[in-house]
Amino acid sequence: MTTQEHLKEVLDYNPKTGIFVWKIATSRKMRAGAIAGYLNNRGYVQICDRGVRYMAHRLAWLFTYGKLPSNWIDHINGIRNDNRIENLRDVSKLGNNQNQTKAHRDSECGLLGVRIKKSNGKYIAAIKTNGKSKHLGTFLTKEEAHQAYVAAKRIHHPTCTL
Repeated sequence: MTTQEHLKEVLDYNPKTGIFVWKIATSRKMRAGAIAGYLNNRGYVQICDRGVRYMAHRLAWLFTYGKLPSNWIDHINGIRNDNRIENLRDVSKLGNNQNQTKAHRDSECGLLGVRIKKSNGKYIAAIKTNGKSKHLGTFLTKEEAHQAYVAAKRIHHPTCTL
């Protein structure tokens, strides 16, 4: 595990842009002055230091506050590579999950909290709270169902930023 002291020896962090830059050359690929890190397959920036991969958002927290976050780091705006310190917050896993703003890739209709009822082509809105799914209604359009979901999300998911 790295320390704030070591981080500040090898990296500069700009809290306004969220970008890390190498202070010293650590290998052929990591030259002094070069932007540190790469986008992983999930869209997060990762930085490799001394053979260990770190998530840049966790390093930003350590760099700024001198300690690793006690929970999960949530990107408030939902953009996984936006590591500006003002966009990061230390939340529980549940709080992080509640801030989901986009539907999963395999979503039938492309809207969060909405699915299609195949038997009649109508749209069902539902939200999960306290581990249980809550039916919010059946709607003629996916937009109406999504509006119902967003309204419920603002009530039942306190860390949501929608």
